[in-house]
Amino acid sequence: MSFLGLEGKTFLVFGVANRRSVAWAVGRSLEAEGATVIYSVRSDERRRSLAALLGDRPALVCDVEGEGEVERLASEVAKAAKGPLAGIVHSIAFANYSEGMKPFHATRRGDFLQAAAVSAFSLVEIARAFAPHLARDASVVTIGISSLLVTPDNYGYMGPIKAALESSVRFLAKSFSAQSEVRFNVVGSGPLKTSASAGIPGYLESYLFAEKLTFRKRNLETQEVANTALFLLSPRSSGINGATLVVDAGLGCNMFDKDVVRLAMRPER
Repeated sequence: MSFLGLEGKTFLVFGVANRRSVAWAVGRSLEAEGATVIYSVRSDERRRSLAALLGDRPALVCDVEGEGEVERLASEVAKAAKGPLAGIVHSIAFANYSEGMKPFHATRRGDFLQAAAVSAFSLVEIARAFAPHLARDASVVTIGISSLLVTPDNYGYMGPIKAALESSVRFLAKSFSAQSEVRFNVVGSGPLKTSASAGIPGYLESYLFAEKLTFRKRNLETQEVANTALFLLSPRSSGINGATLVVDAGLGCNMFDKDVVRLAMRPER
């Protein structure tokens, strides 16, 4: 048995969009450890676009925004999986930035509620629907952000929604503790170079700025986030529950980096 002890176990991974997705990095890493992975994608169109990437891996369709979709998926997974699930990876987020950047107070009700349903409440629905299909000591991991205190203009209403996601994880951990040892945790990821982040207005500048604030002057890699998720999915993290593990290469601790301060204080020309 390997150190992580994932061989022969079955996991469900939500959120693969392409080969740069966090979900894909986690799924591929689970497979490398000898686990079986069932993938859930948003639509038939997405599944077709991923055909070359996923090959003959099981890929089921579930649009978490649709009423009853998660329950239907749970029934399909129960038929496809051999035994209970050892864990679930929730790597789903959506925000409508089609109208560009707006001040937070200009957020539309529909946009906020849609993003909250897809990005945060979907985890609650998934937990409820899959509760009968989880091993007693299963691990559920979601992908959050490294800081809920920052207020980036171009992230807007997704900040409060990620806060709701993180809070939901703690309440789910408590709720499930009454009848099982299923754990819920968050990987608090720093900025990544993914297709999802590319849809955030002005993200490239934020990404390059964040790189200057990491201790190593090199931004986070998707695989580093996947490695942390892998640990949380494994029995080796059995003492961690209702927690957020921040993975940001030191970004959150380096606000007053001397080089960044020097550049910021240069006189305007």
